[in-house]
Amino acid sequence: MIELRLHRAIYRGDAVDAALQAFVGHGTFERAEEPDHWVVRVAGSEGSGPDRERRLAGELGNWALGLTLRRPRKVPSR
Repeated sequence: MIELRLHRAIYRGDAVDAALQAFVGHGTFERAEEPDHWVVRVAGSEGSGPDRERRLAGELGNWALGLTLRRPRKVPSR
């Protein structure tokens, strides 16, 4: 199992959730919240090895970042 830590200052929670939904058929995921991070534990499908888990975690992180950039946070005007 791989633990992916996504910093809340960069990743939106709804983007992490959407990425998890997109990858649901490719592995098993556990999502947790910490004060500064979204934590996702990634396990590959049965019979897959650590290389597949690392790749899956990387792709999930990329997907979540892409979704975050599509819908950036609104910055309050001064």
